[in-house]
Amino acid sequence: MRDWQSQAHVKHYCKYHVVFVPKYRRKSIYGMLRKEIGGILRELYRQQGVELIEGYAMRDHIHMLLMIPPKYSVANTIGFLKGKS
Repeated sequence: MRDWQSQAHVKHYCKYHVVFVPKYRRKSIYGMLRKEIGGILRELYRQQGVELIEGYAMRDHIHMLLMIPPKYSVANTIGFLKGKS
């Protein structure tokens, strides 16, 4: 059974698979950065009201499964992170 989220006038189940890839796929996501990046992303998304359901940090990219409320677009959510860096 799906875990529907609800707001004042809407019930939603909006999950998105997002992949972050650094320029030229440099192998820069490893070691301590790989361990810390999950906590950083989880905190930034929590501040915005987005739930990070799953996340996997590979050597050269990051996979995330996000539950984004319908009041935010996916582009808005990803743009929020870009503005923070």
